[in-house]
Amino acid sequence: MLKVLIADDEILERKVVAKIIKGSQEEVKVIGEAQNGRIAIEMAKEYRPDIIFMDIKMPGTDGVQAVKEIRKFDKGIRFIMVSAFNTFEYAKEVMQQGVKEYILKPSSKKDLLESLQRVTEEIKVERRQKEEHQSLRENLDRAVSIAQKEWVTSLLMNQVQDMTFDEWSQLLGVEITSGYTMLFTLRQSSKMEASPAEKEKWYKWLKTNLKTIAAKYEIMVGAMTDCQVPVLFLCKKFGEKNHFRTNAETMIDNLNRLYQQEDFLAEMRIGIGHPYNHAHELNYSYHEAIVALEELLATPNRKYLFFNKQGPAFEVPTDSEIIKVEKKLLDSIRQGDVNQVMLLFDSFVSKLGTNNTRASIVKKSFEELFILISRMLHDLGITYERIPNFDESDEIRILLEKGKTHLLAVVQHVQVWRNNHAKGMLQKAKDYIETHYAEAITLESAAEYVELSPFYFSKLFKDRFGMTFIDYLTEIRIKRAKAEMLDLGKSMKEICYSVGYRDPNYFSRVFKKLTGLSPSEFRKAAVK
Repeated sequence: MLKVLIADDEILERKVVAKIIKGSQEEVKVIGEAQNGRIAIEMAKEYRPDIIFMDIKMPGTDGVQAVKEIRKFDKGIRFIMVSAFNTFEYAKEVMQQGVKEYILKPSSKKDLLESLQRVTEEIKVERRQKEEHQSLRENLDRAVSIAQKEWVTSLLMNQVQDMTFDEWSQLLGVEITSGYTMLFTLRQSSKMEASPAEKEKWYKWLKTNLKTIAAKYEIMVGAMTDCQVPVLFLCKKFGEKNHFRTNAETMIDNLNRLYQQEDFLAEMRIGIGHPYNHAHELNYSYHEAIVALEELLATPNRKYLFFNKQGPAFEVPTDSEIIKVEKKLLDSIRQGDVNQVMLLFDSFVSKLGTNNTRASIVKKSFEELFILISRMLHDLGITYERIPNFDESDEIRILLEKGKTHLLAVVQHVQVWRNNHAKGMLQKAKDYIETHYAEAITLESAAEYVELSPFYFSKLFKDRFGMTFIDYLTEIRIKRAKAEMLDLGKSMKEICYSVGYRDPNYFSRVFKKLTGLSPSEFRKAAVK
């Protein structure tokens, strides 16, 4: 419903215009009358009309002055100027204020309604464009958020090695010189786990506030898995690496102050990895953040902990060959390939140089590896609680036996999960898509429904069905749209909305891409 204000010093003129409008359109409502420009300004501030019929010549503040004042606080209001003075100067002055409609007194009913109709249509078109733009913006933001989460996961799991910081700089439009990882988590003060609603609220809060307090960085927030959120901090300036600890502590202090103002029931803890100068090394920082967080969670009364390379956790491998083997090993575990896992584990052990290495170093390297495996299983949505127990007194031979035994148990568990659980989950996801295709469902919402991580759900879905999640959703929507087009009583816009699209133009493009015909062409051919 569009709101109309009538401003005219002649009461009879106001009543006539109001009567014509009230009897003409159901979608337009007269919300008030003003007898001069000053009152029109006050009523415009209070009621925010969509359209004002404004008489030019009024005592005190005239119509031209009123338009200027109103446009200072609301440029969206449309004006239809009304005057008995047919002079170019008056018309020119209001046109300079962006006013397009100008009718003369005594105005005929036809002229008044035609002018009102033009302005009404202009407002409707603008609102539709805003709604479409907002819908596209929301879809784009959602897509960017999903893409960013998947990218962070791939990067931190060492699955992306072919991009440099120089390429990142070109992509982001700012110079990236180094980067590091923080791993955030929620920890209940009691033994109860945070509820899904509490976790989601915290996740949104974290993303919003990190952007505010870390303006000097490019921030990339990963997906929340097992109540943990990895965040990449990409440094824009040379030398930032040298001051990263001070800057990180400042950010964390600011974040914790904001956190205390909220009503979260859980405590926020943060593990921080070291900064690195190359993009392919960021997974080192992620590994460090994992271990720092593990150590932190065993320490009372601390909010955050930096990884200590000299500390008790582990030594980060400096040999790139170890990292390559580690990556291949994680991939093989993910695929449930027992033979390949055992071969790669032997290769991993040989890269450690166990013949010339102290048992304590091997123990630390194994602890790092199995922390990564545990994290990966959580990311994939696989529940596996057991962890190997390495004793300080274990010789290297015992460590190797324990490591191999545990690894074999893990990969066998993954095999069972892939063959049984995942298969059922994917069919459940398919059913979910076919039931909810008309809603604004996303990869994330479907993955959450079947309790898989978005990253792994996406890979598993494509492996099993031969197409991506979005391709399958699109196929279902277009198939349903084809069926509905046989009902000539439904408009194309109705069909577009009923199958889950909010932009008719986009729906038309997608439909033609898949079928080779526009929706109108398809309907015409189908109903012959």
